[in-house]
Amino acid sequence: MTRPRRRVAAYVIRERAVPELLVFDHVGIPRAGTQIPAGGVEPGEELERAVLREVAEETGLTTARVVRALTVEDKPHPDTGEPRRTTYFHLQAPADTADAWHHAVSGDGGDAGMTFACYFLPLPLQQPLADDQDAWLGRIDHTTDP
Repeated sequence: MTRPRRRVAAYVIRERAVPELLVFDHVGIPRAGTQIPAGGVEPGEELERAVLREVAEETGLTTARVVRALTVEDKPHPDTGEPRRTTYFHLQAPADTADAWHHAVSGDGGDAGMTFACYFLPLPLQQPLADDQDAWLGRIDHTTDP
């Protein structure tokens, strides 16, 4: 049996009048859909470190902090069918984080060099995210998670 690819995904929340979720769109590739920061875990890398790295690589945001891990999802890749195991995290962004910005993706992944349009959406979301990435948003407890 093939071992699943280890991944992390980040629900980066900015607390304002209503909680807001950091998302991004691929500039020039609308079919990719609206997404949250997510990606592979490097060999030997701790999951919390991986999720912070992915957020920084894909959005440029370096001021988010990990609140807690929410769940682990085993789900095949939507295009290849390859097994994936994704740990979803709740992160908190400072309330004064910009509303929107463009970021050239860093790192050595397949999206390196692409430009992402990053922005916050109020919760609850009005539209689903790509690849059902919003499935676990209900695990965030805004009354007890700081």
